[in-house]
Amino acid sequence: MSIKAGDKVPSATLKVMTADGPSNVTTAELFGSGKVVTFSVPGAFTPTCSARHLPGFVEQAAALTARGVDRIVCIAVNDVFVMSAWGKSANVGDRIVMAADGNGEFTRALGMELDATGFGMGQRGKRFAMITQDGVVKAVHVEAPGEFKVSSAEYVLSQL
Repeated sequence: MSIKAGDKVPSATLKVMTADGPSNVTTAELFGSGKVVTFSVPGAFTPTCSARHLPGFVEQAAALTARGVDRIVCIAVNDVFVMSAWGKSANVGDRIVMAADGNGEFTRALGMELDATGFGMGQRGKRFAMITQDGVVKAVHVEAPGEFKVSSAEYVLSQL
């Protein structure tokens, strides 16, 4: 079952890159306080994700912050090294937390897994955006297969 408005963000541990190397971060730390906008992509460096999804959030980061967003989190079922390299290549800086869900545990807990084995990509996560407040889901916007509309930065901004 997929996560929905009113649900509490499930407990899981993700990885982020720090100056000291890979570090664990819990979902309680990421989502436990404040307003958080999260977007999930099927894979770092993939066409739509790199050309439109991540860049849209980089471009709209200040506007999202102006609307009361405390943190923007990008999640993918990729390893922390790939997520870090992707963030650097997109000039994310400190505007977006690039969180690796390497084994897909958080993605499965959200009910957002995607079987991409037909594309040679294994198990991944669906393309979606989620707005949370103090660890509780306020809205989830899941894309239909092959689409990119309701998880875009512009759409999320319109929902705040």
